[in-house]
Amino acid sequence: MNTPHYGWGTQAAPASGALFDEGLRQHMLRVFNYMGLGLVVTGLVAFVVGNTPALYVPIFNSPLKWVVMLAPLGFVLFFSFRIHAMSAGAAQMTFWAFCAVMGLSLSSVFLVFTGASIANTFFISAAMFGATSLYGYTTKRDLTKMGSLLMMGLIGVIIASIANYFIGSSALQFAVSVIGIIVFVGLTAWDTQTIKEQYAENFSAESQQKMAVFGALSLYLNFVNIFQLLLNFTGERE
Repeated sequence: MNTPHYGWGTQAAPASGALFDEGLRQHMLRVFNYMGLGLVVTGLVAFVVGNTPALYVPIFNSPLKWVVMLAPLGFVLFFSFRIHAMSAGAAQMTFWAFCAVMGLSLSSVFLVFTGASIANTFFISAAMFGATSLYGYTTKRDLTKMGSLLMMGLIGVIIASIANYFIGSSALQFAVSVIGIIVFVGLTAWDTQTIKEQYAENFSAESQQKMAVFGALSLYLNFVNIFQLLLNFTGERE
């Protein structure tokens, strides 16, 4: 599979079979650890802000809410264009900052949905994510073509979501949610396989660290989007 290099840096010498398998296992474990800790940071920030009127009232009752809503997108774009120039430490700090900002953005779900429905949706999302990520890791099928189609689908979902913000159609919102879940579930499998294949490039330790952070970001975004879209279906409103 041809995967983007993102300027990861100098390649290390090829590893033997046993060493490579162990290195790959450690790399994937690092990716999921970063992702998991990122979700913890996001969840804690969202819970604290969403349950503290002194924090959420000034944010969501003022134009500041637009800054909070758009800031995660700014972080993702910055990360994507600057990851190659960052040190591994800077990449990690940027990732944690992004997760915290995403928590601010997601704190609004605690104002709309009950805590029980948020928890239930989280576990459903985790099950869907885990199953498809495992498929992406274990399948022998090349998912490159599927990834290209999914990216086209993602662009369509984004355009439809923006359009529906002005139209306010419940039918379109339903369609966007269904298609969006399918797209992000598919992207989870594709991204997992891509992360695995990128490790096969066998880059240096510094570059592997940055690859792990960038891979965690990709999977994190898939999970958060699956969660948000599912919440539209399963969430019980306050």
